[in-house]
Amino acid sequence: MSDETMVRARTRRAILDAAVLTLSQNHGASLGDIASCAGVGRTTLHRYFADRSELTKALSKHVLERIETATVRAVLAEGPVPQALERLCQEYFELGDIMMFMFADPDVMGGPEWKEPTPSDHALLKLVERGHSDKSIDPEATPLWVQQVMWAMLFAAWQHTRENNVPKHQALSLCLRSLRKAIAA
Repeated sequence: MSDETMVRARTRRAILDAAVLTLSQNHGASLGDIASCAGVGRTTLHRYFADRSELTKALSKHVLERIETATVRAVLAEGPVPQALERLCQEYFELGDIMMFMFADPDVMGGPEWKEPTPSDHALLKLVERGHSDKSIDPEATPLWVQQVMWAMLFAAWQHTRENNVPKHQALSLCLRSLRKAIAA
């Protein structure tokens, strides 16, 4: 990979990360606000993303990539199911700004890549099925229900941190404790 290609990739990533941060805090932020947060000029931002809709499409893919990376890092196939689910929540919790942005902007999850279950969805659903088999997860808590509960708990934890100035570790601890109770066999 050439130096120029690496610089372009880093700049693109910086713009996407800045867009997530900026838009998670202010959904109506301008492209100029995003460029400023990324440390680039507005012209540079437009070289990468001609308009807001192009940026939104790129952000949608960026969000899915980050979720997939976090899912892989959680190593769901290893260890007891409850610990694997907690590792997954810990990995996802670190994506707080990304998730707050994702939930706040329906356009991000409106693309075709969100219509079918993702590899991360499949991995989580398989983990819950394993939890049913080993009786560590309530058999009446369907895989899709556990997935919904997990996302709801994570969203509540992110909101709790952001709106109530609660330390991240405390919000995550409450999230994990609540999730354990919600799915216990």
